[in-house]
Amino acid sequence: MHQQKRQPELVEGNLPVFVFPTELIFYADDQSTHKQVLTLYNPYEFALKFKVLCTTPNKYVVVDAAGAVKPQCCVDIVIHHRDVRSCHYGVVDKFRLQVSEQSQRKALGRKEVVATLLPSAKEQQKEEEEKRIKEHLSESLFFEQPFQPENRAVSSGPSLLTVFLGVVCVAALMLPTLGDVESLVPLYLQLSVNQKLVAAYILGLITMAILRT
Repeated sequence: MHQQKRQPELVEGNLPVFVFPTELIFYADDQSTHKQVLTLYNPYEFALKFKVLCTTPNKYVVVDAAGAVKPQCCVDIVIHHRDVRSCHYGVVDKFRLQVSEQSQRKALGRKEVVATLLPSAKEQQKEEEEKRIKEHLSESLFFEQPFQPENRAVSSGPSLLTVFLGVVCVAALMLPTLGDVESLVPLYLQLSVNQKLVAAYILGLITMAILRT
């Protein structure tokens, strides 16, 4: 005997509702944003009825605020903002989409969408850009701080090699110059004038490096 496939029992309020987008932003200085579209998807194998509710219905016009969605289809719900005034800037309104089976009245699921009116898209972009810059700067400072003690440790004083070269240059300048009369120092330890000039130049560089540290 063939058994008819039964649809699983649906619990009131637990059915996921798929709507895009979940946030509407209207800009007072851009009339193209005063009309926006909500898309309601029905991925199920049965038809759905829907109804659109609003916390402030006097501010909006909802085209086709109630209707039906066929199985595995979608519908577009057009929303117009009809009260664009400065007193409404920044106020968050809410739309609620309720869905139910065509043969029943109980709401199987609901989804809320927030709507906000802002004065200008350019001002909003500027504020977001300033916020990103501040976040980037704060992150940069956070990551740079641990490295500061290491920099101070490295520059705490001259290296041993620098000191050794300085001592060698001083000793070279103290040796007699090649050709001096009655010098008791062996000839191989006597330096020419050019060699002493090089030693004096290197000693000057080393002295500057030590003073900077």
